Amino acid sequence: MTDYGFQLEQIKQIAIEAGNAIIEVYETAFEDSIQQKDNNTPVTIADLRAHNLIKEGLEALSTKYPVFSEEGAIPDFEDRKNIECFWLVDPLDGTKEFIKKNGDFTVNIALIHKNKSVFGCLYVPVTGQMFWGIKGQGAWSEYKGIVHNMSVESFSDSQKGIRVLTSRSHVSSKIADYVLRFELPVILQRGSSVKMMLIADGKADMYPRFGPTMEWDTAAAQIILEEAGGRIFDMESGKALAYNKKSLFNPEFIALGKKV
Repeated sequence: MTDYGFQLEQIKQIAIEAGNAIIEVYETAFEDSIQQKDNNTPVTIADLRAHNLIKEGLEALSTKYPVFSEEGAIPDFEDRKNIECFWLVDPLDGTKEFIKKNGDFTVNIALIHKNKSVFGCLYVPVTGQMFWGIKGQGAWSEYKGIVHNMSVESFSDSQKGIRVLTSRSHVSSKIADYVLRFELPVILQRGSSVKMMLIADGKADMYPRFGPTMEWDTAAAQIILEEAGGRIFDMESGKALAYNKKSLFNPEFIALGKKV
């Protein structure tokens, strides 16, 4: 793998510090801080505090890459299209789950190189579980000091009881129609990038996504899942999701374990 010049432990610590800031807000009556952004999605003071901490932390690293964050200013395509390597951050993935206080939200930090995710760090503030993946090196989970290598499970479309993940907060009739093709599917409702970590850790088989998502929603999870043996790809083209596109919206996609 290319040496991108950063230390894993530094990135993990940045994610933990952002997660701690999120939990400080989570444990208070933060409802008055909820605002609606121009795209009609919610943002809280926790999103903004996490954004500031992550941006400051990444910019303080010895190796300097631009930081693009959901809660920051992202340059127009003409100004970023030739940037070879940059951080792509979702400071609080699953703001709706945060507001509902169900615990399914994450801190997502990814490194993009030539339109591909090559490193991802994903932290779950409520549980303290950390996930990370490095291109060509593997994917890992750490919980209470115990680290294990993650690997997806194999499955086939014809088997009974395929474990299909769906969103807690983004219900789609397309999902209901999609799962009808399987025999006795087990439906698992979870929020944020936690869904793709369940696939990476062999605890679910697939996650079809028909609703809108952005590049920062998937970048960290994608490399972790790929390094665990899974895939995330555009439903129409069958190609892996790409980054730093002119439009930062993702196409409809599906995340899978090992399909046989």
